[in-house]
Parts: sequence; C-alpha cells; structure tokens
Amino acid sequence: MSNSAEPLLSVRGVTVRFGGIVALDGVSFDVRRGDICGLIGPNGAGKTTLFNCLSRLYQYQAGDILYEGKSITNTPTHQIAGLGMGRTFQNLAMFRTMPVRENVMVGAHCRSSAGFLSSALRLPSVSAEEARLRDKALKIMDDLDLTQFQDRPVGDLPFGIQKRVEFARALAAEPKLLLLDEPAAGLNHEELSELSRLIRDARDRLGITVLLVEHHMSLVMSVSDHIVALNFGRKIAEGNPEHIQKHPDVIEAYLGAPANV
Repeated sequence: MSNSAEPLLSVRGVTVRFGGIVALDGVSFDVRRGDICGLIGPNGAGKTTLFNCLSRLYQYQAGDILYEGKSITNTPTHQIAGLGMGRTFQNLAMFRTMPVRENVMVGAHCRSSAGFLSSALRLPSVSAEEARLRDKALKIMDDLDLTQFQDRPVGDLPFGIQKRVEFARALAAEPKLLLLDEPAAGLNHEELSELSRLIRDARDRLGITVLLVEHHMSLVMSVSDHIVALNFGRKIAEGNPEHIQKHPDVIEAYLGAPANV
C-alpha cells in the first residue's frame, strides 16, 4: 500500500445520464498509488458505467476524472492505454483464432516505439522491436504459467485459462492503473484462489495500482485495501473491508432490508 499524498486516480463528482436515467450521480473517490481498490454494488449500481467513463467509452455530463493529477475528460479513447491505464472486460475481448503469444503481444504494442511507416517498410528497427515485444510476452506468460499454451489459439482453451490470457495481455501494456471488470465471473474455487494471487502479485511485484469491479465479495474483501460501494448511481459507503462489511447502507443495498444495527 502506498502513502503517496497525490492519488493516482481521482473521480470528482462524476454524473452520467442516459436520457432520463441517472446512471451515476455525483460520484467522488480517490485511488491511491499502490492500492487495490474494490468497487462494489448491486446490478445497475453504476460500476461498469464508471469503468466506461475511465476508459473514455462514455462521456460524463458533470464532474471530472483526474489521472496523475491531470484531467482525462478530453482524452480520446485510443490514447488511454498510452497514459498507463489497462483494462480487462466482463466479456472476454480477445482474438480467439490467434495464439496466446500473439494475444499477449497485442497488449504490448501500445508501448511500441515503432512508427507506422517503419512497420510498413519492415525496417530493421521493427524486427528488433518485435523481438523485444515477443520476449516481454514470453516473460509475462512464464510468470502467469501460460507458456505451455503459447502456440494454442485462445478460443480453444478453457475459460479460466482465457481469463488468465486476458490478464497477461493487460499486464503487457505495462499499466500503472489496472481496471479489472468482474474478473472472477465464471471461475471455479481453485481459479478464484489463483486470481487473488495474481492481483496481489501485480500490485506487490510490479507496483501496479488496481481498481476492481467485482460481485464476488470474498475476493473483494480478501484483496482490497479500500472499497467504494455504489447503489443506484450514488456512493453509499467508502472505507476498508471491515468497515464496508458492517456498513448498514451496504447491507441494505445487498439484502434489500435495513440492517439491524
């Protein structure tokens, strides 16, 4: 956990409306460097909407989002990865017919220094760059125990392995902030335990800050330093896991009845 004064990510009063529906209503919170921050709430609470604002897939009507102290409001979607923000998705978004190695290398390309013209002409510098990206992909695959699958098409692999490949691709982009969108969905107990280890390892070994959207409460509570709870587009609670577990508004949001506290 980091003690840096300036947060890596600062969400300030973000409001999103879709017609007459308010998906996010003045949501504010900070994510400190080196923290694993969980973002929880029932279905429809606004969690994925917020992720899509961070990825610049959605525009917000009010508020601001600061990344490393600078607003990303006018940053185009295609520049977000270059800023150091990586993401996984609820629904796997990979090239299913491509081998695992090539999928992981795709993540590394946002850090490639080869320009379009040199790539088109296949200049020597491009071959060296491709070799560097391949070496980086192999290192990440080795760390995530994926080397044995490197030549297999992603679509032929079990779901849990595909999830790990997506995680590897996100790490290949060398993110400072990793957005994990329901990474535990569809995983069995053993795979959940492995995911928990991977998330902690990304923070501890690579120094990556993590923002985690997840319905699997045991995972969130076990890995998060800090948790933000949303309901109906509003922040209802914020604090450490112990505080959130006992918070009456969080209990009511999930159980549908006031907590007896």
